[in-house]
Amino acid sequence: MKPNIVLIGTLVALALISSCASQRKLAAIKSGDPAASLVLGKDVYVPEIKEAKTLRDTLRIKDDDGTELILMKAILDEDSGEMVATETLEAARVTARFRNIAERHGKVDLAFQIIVPAAMQDSKWQLRFYPDMYMLGDVERLEPVVITGNSYRKAQLRGYQQYERFLSRIVSDTTRFINVKSLEIFLKRNIPLLYAFKTDSTFVSDEQFYTMYGVSEQQAIEHYTNKRARSVNERRKEKLDEMYRRYVKVPIVTEGIRLDTVMVGKGGDFIYNYVQTIVTRPRLRKVDIVLSGDIYESDNRLYRIPESEPLTFYISSVSGLTDQTERYVSKVIERHADANTTSNIDFKVGKSNIDLSMGNNRRELGRIRRILAALLDNDTYLLDSIIVTASASPEGRESLNWRLSRARSESISKYLDDQIKVLQDSLDRARGLSYDASGRLVRHERVRIPFVSRYKGEDWDRLDILVDGDDYLTEGDKSRYDLLRRVPDLDGRDELLARERFYQYLRDELYPKLRNVAFDFHMHRKDMVKDTIHTTVLDSTYMRGVNALLNMDYEAALALLRPYEDFNTAIAYMGLDRDRSAMEILSKMKPTAPVNYLMAILYSRLGDEQEAVSRYLQSCREEPSYVHRGNLDPEISQLIKTYRLNGYDGEETPPDTD
Repeated sequence: MKPNIVLIGTLVALALISSCASQRKLAAIKSGDPAASLVLGKDVYVPEIKEAKTLRDTLRIKDDDGTELILMKAILDEDSGEMVATETLEAARVTARFRNIAERHGKVDLAFQIIVPAAMQDSKWQLRFYPDMYMLGDVERLEPVVITGNSYRKAQLRGYQQYERFLSRIVSDTTRFINVKSLEIFLKRNIPLLYAFKTDSTFVSDEQFYTMYGVSEQQAIEHYTNKRARSVNERRKEKLDEMYRRYVKVPIVTEGIRLDTVMVGKGGDFIYNYVQTIVTRPRLRKVDIVLSGDIYESDNRLYRIPESEPLTFYISSVSGLTDQTERYVSKVIERHADANTTSNIDFKVGKSNIDLSMGNNRRELGRIRRILAALLDNDTYLLDSIIVTASASPEGRESLNWRLSRARSESISKYLDDQIKVLQDSLDRARGLSYDASGRLVRHERVRIPFVSRYKGEDWDRLDILVDGDDYLTEGDKSRYDLLRRVPDLDGRDELLARERFYQYLRDELYPKLRNVAFDFHMHRKDMVKDTIHTTVLDSTYMRGVNALLNMDYEAALALLRPYEDFNTAIAYMGLDRDRSAMEILSKMKPTAPVNYLMAILYSRLGDEQEAVSRYLQSCREEPSYVHRGNLDPEISQLIKTYRLNGYDGEETPPDTD
């Protein structure tokens, strides 16, 4: 017994020591030292280079007056106090709280590190870190980072093992509760005929079983079933959720988190490189990332880690360089304008009066009435006349169809003329009463709109189009129709068609589409005397392309701006990383400050640092605002830091995004 007592005492002592160590560690964390931190990683811009890049330690650039400038990659020598050439230094960690990042294809990558010092790690703990992203007044919780200690994970696994043992005690095959041996003995002694079915595969229904032996199969099985064992098994099934919660206090989660790793608990700091890709939005200029978290031991939260200082990402987009100057095009405005529509109006055979109950007449005439109402209330145009052209289908005599189409055209014209009067009354009521400066009632002058009735008899041309595009008629049917279509006598032609097998289809499906009415609305512009005016109007297509650029929808912008081949077209290409296409456009343009700045970005992307620096400095001399803008574009800001351009002293200041 003594060794056991000693062993137990040793284990208790170790547990107490471990608990005390954890408590001291937790107390230190609560005091703020150590603490998890949120920092930037390496601040080195790596452009997408499409050709080999030649690095230079020193650049020689000629100024406008011919003066040669020598720029070198350099650092300050602390001993001598002089600037000495060096390779680019890559810091393993950046303590600055902001970074400029470039938008590409309407997306940006937010890259940062979550650092957990070794002193904050404990084998019995699970650390849960929650990065929150703030942008445009909204906050979004990103996928958490979970770091699990060895002892914590072992406890989780023990819980799963206990639950699995519980599951293994649940019997899924209920036949195991039947005392098969006793049932067979009973059948063999008392119902030998039934026992004979033991090796017989013949199907016996419950009714047959009961009729033959006076007891149902279910009754026999129930009698020899261990009801107590079955009841215990059912109770276990009912406790599945309860036992899961008892044993698996903290489930292992792998979905929806960036990391769930077991940390050793010894050694150095834990560093997780976090990259979050987001789709940019209009007016999105910066994003803040804030880190908070929790420390858990088993299912108990020991400590809530307070929010960190924010990391700020300033988003640079070539869309911000869009030239928003309005673009105009010359346009000839005609005094007169036309509009037209066609409607299928059904008439009774041989009749011309309008019956609103037939077919779609009510809907079709309602649509024409709405068109008339819109034209009467139009602020730009006045209706001059309405031409109504009716046609007929080929069945019946040609002479009758001519008279019939004429009568139908006149009938429609009279109907709509009456409707116009009703519409004008309605518009007058909607406008209300108005008075002039002297207080006299102003009466709106009504102009009678003439209807011109036209007709064209049988519409064979329309029938040709319908037959040619019909899917039901066979090629043989269409060939036969084309042959009979050449018969000059229209009445004889229809009689010959009537003998064809497809004629009934023509009459039922295609002929009704020939009994239509076409409407042509002739209008003129109000207060315009001349027939034509030459003016300039806003180029709406181009301005839609500009808006697409501002919204960083580069594909749509390029589709609209490609024919213009101008500055904004180049920006659309750059947003899609089609740098050589952008370079081809800009190289043909006058080297203004904006053009030079874009060229500097392009040369930087293509690896020509000397030309990139030269173009950037030229743009700054012509437009000083590019000195500040250069800090926003990573392609330029990297050159500024490398070659100490524009008085750069190594100190970074956040950009002004207001």
